[in-house]
Amino acid sequence: MIFNFRKMHTSSVVGFVDKKRSASAVLIRHVLDQMTQLKNVLPRTAFIAAIAVFVMPSQPVIAAEGGGGFYLLGQRGQGAAVLPTVEGVFFAMPTYFYSGDVSGSQSLEVGGAATLGLDADVQVVMPTAMWMTPVDFLGGDLGFSATFVYGNADLAANFAVSIPEIGDTIFGDSDERWATGDPVASAFLGWHGENYAYALTSSVNIPAGDYDVGRLSNVAINYWALDVTAAGTWLFPESQIELSGATGFTFNDENDDTEYETGTEFHLEAAAFYQFSQSFSAGLNGYYYKQLSGDSGEGAVLGNLKGEVAAIGPALLWLARRPFQCASVTTANSVQKNDWREMLPG
Repeated sequence: MIFNFRKMHTSSVVGFVDKKRSASAVLIRHVLDQMTQLKNVLPRTAFIAAIAVFVMPSQPVIAAEGGGGFYLLGQRGQGAAVLPTVEGVFFAMPTYFYSGDVSGSQSLEVGGAATLGLDADVQVVMPTAMWMTPVDFLGGDLGFSATFVYGNADLAANFAVSIPEIGDTIFGDSDERWATGDPVASAFLGWHGENYAYALTSSVNIPAGDYDVGRLSNVAINYWALDVTAAGTWLFPESQIELSGATGFTFNDENDDTEYETGTEFHLEAAAFYQFSQSFSAGLNGYYYKQLSGDSGEGAVLGNLKGEVAAIGPALLWLARRPFQCASVTTANSVQKNDWREMLPG
């Protein structure tokens, strides 16, 4: 429930100001009582989203259940389309760290203000096994991968209303835990030439992780999701510049525990790097995200919301010189003339 306090005051007669303040204070107290009851009914993430809208009704709203989704934005930067060009089994251990906070406040005409603060710290490790098959499909290299997810989420939210005639009312919630996320299965096709590479990837989120609807911190998202992404990488040896891009769509099923279905999502990523040496490069990474359809389901208590966000930032890459080459490839033809590993630093 969203109240526009500005619409509640239409009279400009000075004699009524005190009466209006008292009446508004009573109404706000009623709202706060309703929010206390709401907290006991809604899932914790939905309650935090509700007070965010209450505090900042004029600000853009980030949709998708829990404010996030299956696809990890920004994961395809330099070498977005590069895949191993030889058959074999490969292992990787992507590790992600995120720390961020956001706050906002809304002044109330009755005096005082409402404020909201959100803070999140997340660490996730994603051990991945990749198998590049000997199959040539549509002129490309066919491969498969399986990813296990484990991580820690430390989240906190605080909501406070301070009104002279009422006093201070504070809501707070926090949660932290280590847990397994949902495993991911992927299939991909890769094409490569001397100075270019293309890849088409489809990934499926399998809702088999440790998920608790009563917890604020969940590493798993607990619903089926399919992402289809196309990527390209182009190398310009004369200028020592690499350009990469990726675009795709994510289709989400309903979370059976929360009855919340995130809308269909679109994502676009781009990267530009300059290679200073065989092992060091620097450049920019960026992405754009937009929900094409709104959230739905009984659990989408805030309505048909759609999210949208854009980001850009610097990036550095340092590569040791092929530290695991002999361990990852066991075939006799492990080095080819146009091996893409020769095109990138390292």
